[in-house]
Amino acid sequence: MTTTTSNSVNNSITIAPPNCLTFRTYKGTVFTVPQNSKFFVIKSYNILDVNASFTNNIWTSTELGNRRLDKAYQDLQVTGNPNIDGKIFLFFSVNSSGKFCGIAEMKSRIDYTKTSDIWVEQTRWKGIFPVEWLLIKDVPNRFFQHLKVPSNEFKPVTNSRDTQEIPFEIGISMLKIISSFRTNE
Repeated sequence: MTTTTSNSVNNSITIAPPNCLTFRTYKGTVFTVPQNSKFFVIKSYNILDVNASFTNNIWTSTELGNRRLDKAYQDLQVTGNPNIDGKIFLFFSVNSSGKFCGIAEMKSRIDYTKTSDIWVEQTRWKGIFPVEWLLIKDVPNRFFQHLKVPSNEFKPVTNSRDTQEIPFEIGISMLKIISSFRTNE
């Protein structure tokens, strides 16, 4: 059985079995969020790298960040079916921007043998991984201030560091906020 609920801005969110939430991408297609998915905040040094990621569908992080994301991705891959295994969702924010600017899904493990010349600081980053951009929207931090991260001293999610993992419930709340946000708010 599939249940559809409506929120205050007339977007519908469908709960599809087994325990998957569905949302619409910026292209209008549907993506699912399996129950055991993981969510991470990505803090970019500049918007140019985020734009390059959007254009080229790849991302990289610091050495520590890449290891953290790669391990999370590997830990979720049990059956080979992403709708069962879970997915990795990345909430992007540019340092000091005061907003989140989009959501992408990590599509595979990090390839540490590859680099890319698309980044502002080309020699700094080692390894890349493919991403699929799902939502591209500037949403001010004030819409997320009420979401506190227990593993970060209960600070708001807006105070998260790069590759900070956030709890499932907070990730879902962020998805709902970003997907229903209208630019005139």
